[in-house]
Amino acid sequence: MTTATLPESDRATAREWAGLALLTMPMLALATDLTVLFFALPTLSADLEPSATQTLWITHVYGFLLAGFLLTSGRAGDRIGPRRLMLIGSAAFAALSVAAAFSPNAETLIGVRAALGIAGASLMPSLFALLRTMFRDETQRRLAIAILFSTFTVGGAVGPVLGGALLEYHWWGSVFLVNVPPLLLLLAGGTRLLPERAERNRSRIDLFSVGLSVVGLLAVVYGLQELAASQQAGRGAVWPHLLCVVAGAGVLGLFVRRQRRIDEPLFDLGVLLGRRTAVPLATLVLMGISVTGMFYLFTQYLQWVGGLSPLRAGLWTLPFIVLNITGALLVPGLARRLRPAVVVAGGLAVAAVGAGLFSLATGADAGLPWVVASVSVVGFGQGCAAALVSDLIISGVPEAQTGSAASAQEVGGELGTALGIAAGGTVGVVAYRRSLDADMPAGVSESAGEAAKASVHEGTEVAEGLATGGARLLGAVHDAVSFGQQVYAGVGGVVLALTAAVVIVLLVERPDRTR
Repeated sequence: MTTATLPESDRATAREWAGLALLTMPMLALATDLTVLFFALPTLSADLEPSATQTLWITHVYGFLLAGFLLTSGRAGDRIGPRRLMLIGSAAFAALSVAAAFSPNAETLIGVRAALGIAGASLMPSLFALLRTMFRDETQRRLAIAILFSTFTVGGAVGPVLGGALLEYHWWGSVFLVNVPPLLLLLAGGTRLLPERAERNRSRIDLFSVGLSVVGLLAVVYGLQELAASQQAGRGAVWPHLLCVVAGAGVLGLFVRRQRRIDEPLFDLGVLLGRRTAVPLATLVLMGISVTGMFYLFTQYLQWVGGLSPLRAGLWTLPFIVLNITGALLVPGLARRLRPAVVVAGGLAVAAVGAGLFSLATGADAGLPWVVASVSVVGFGQGCAAALVSDLIISGVPEAQTGSAASAQEVGGELGTALGIAAGGTVGVVAYRRSLDADMPAGVSESAGEAAKASVHEGTEVAEGLATGGARLLGAVHDAVSFGQQVYAGVGGVVLALTAAVVIVLLVERPDRTR
């Protein structure tokens, strides 16, 4: 089945494509700001002398606040216009980046990073909402979405490398200043090249709903990430973090209840009720849980089992990234010949096959090139599905609600990522401990064995400190890490396959309700 194509007069012109080039600027800034601090932390810590807790907040508070304010920003964009909101957010992001670069102490930097997260939340829903206005032709819009997704992937991948390169010649604040020029370029050309959407949802914004959505999302994302971090480090109890997640889910339940009862809701729940948006949103979350968890464990595997430095490990992730981008850019052409839902299901099926190969390659100790090749198949399938899932979400609602739909998409992506990291870290460490418990080498003392089971880091340190039996214990630690990756890849493959089946049943087999 081919998709409908608009008359030539309604297709995007050079102006819209130039506007898309401008939209890649904030996408790059958002992506690099998530990862650019990875290599800058040691230098930053030497200058500002943050405590261990402050270091964690410097790293993560940006992502927490970005997730927390997505629903509010989507609704604000529907009220005042996505272009206006994006330009306001870009100006704030640029100014705050300068403030972050010259922060005199850790407390100031944490506060500025939190404000950067709020400013960043105003950009993402606006970006995707504008695409609905700029690209009326389905094929052109899908290509535009694929380009933005690819830009975000590239930005996240080059962030650590860019941070390392800047620190060779400049002080740590330069990693924040690098975001200012592209945002100034957006501000300079945005009013000329980006159209404002005429449709508005001018109902008032319910501030109590804002508070509920922010608190609920923050609690869920924070609890999930802390759960993963504590399990990976082998420290602390699980229940406080689970309690935080449950409390956040309860607050979100109150948020949903309020949206049903008030006349002017912050978020129109109708966006979630239609099959054309509900199924893609669920697909986005499940895909995030599966693929993000696998990729997270893969990065750990490269360093703990492969023995690679962070830079060399980053280079080994490039095949995954390249094939992920290739898949995203390939599907707009496929969607001209096949229904988008069919392409999404096919991409999920490819990712499921890749996950199976990933599990087999890890379990068979087939060597690093085969492990990298198999996980890259996962990346290709995920890239094929992700761009079209986004298009299904933002095109499945009335245009006046595209900001809310785009914010729901971003929340789904954030939750999928947080759940993937938490699930991957938890399953990985449980499998690691059970593997070590079953295959602890003879001659290792009980105290050393218990210490090794606490975490991969502890296991490596204990093995390297043993005068006798250290090599055998280190081999057992490596096998346990591989076992955790193998188990999660198997689980992730099943989830991806089941998600593909749901897409086929609910979107492909019922053509009267979807494209």
